[in-house]
Amino acid sequence: MDLSNSIIEKGIIQPLIVRAIGKTPVKYQIVAGERRWRAAQMAKLHKIPVVVRSFSDVEVLEIAIIENIQRSDLSPIDEANGYQQLIDRFNHTQDKISRALGKSRSHIANLLRLLNLPNDVQTLLNSGALSIGHARALITRKDASLLAKEIIRKKLSVREVEKLVKIDFVEKQKSSFIKRKDADTREIEANLKASIGMRVDINHNTLTEAGEVKIKYKSLDQLDFLINKLEKQL
Repeated sequence: MDLSNSIIEKGIIQPLIVRAIGKTPVKYQIVAGERRWRAAQMAKLHKIPVVVRSFSDVEVLEIAIIENIQRSDLSPIDEANGYQQLIDRFNHTQDKISRALGKSRSHIANLLRLLNLPNDVQTLLNSGALSIGHARALITRKDASLLAKEIIRKKLSVREVEKLVKIDFVEKQKSSFIKRKDADTREIEANLKASIGMRVDINHNTLTEAGEVKIKYKSLDQLDFLINKLEKQL
């Protein structure tokens, strides 16, 4: 049921909030409830309950932002932008917004993080092409735009995207540990190269304490030499 039909059936349950402007004649500006007023006009309801309050221009702007945030049809990005406006313009903290709107602090914090996404990904989220679960999985990714296109193309579920991001993170962590060669490792490589006359590359993972030793030979003679040397040691 849309708002105008609801008003026809039940009337306006929550009064509009207005402020007086001007003196002769006195006019009133709607501070909160403009959508209800428009719906009442569509329902041909010309008398509506109001509460007259005194507000400054700054307070009117603040209330307008808060009321807009509470719309049920608001997209996650628009809601996040509303929270960010309250923080930037009125120095509200996430805790204060949470108490004022009855939203959990984690809900507000998670939506604000969506604003770190590239604009094209935010647009996909606004359009419904990506879900909020997909978007949250991409927040820390530098390649979020490319991944977003892959999600849509392959119709990946949120769980699949989270798994993909997690696996990629672990692989990058492993790679970073392998690349950090200390002086001892480099010395061992040099000693082995001097001993066998071939290039030796040691990749040691300090995270797992495992790794690999690569020996590069340039001919079959070098390979035979290496095999004989290893067999003698065994």
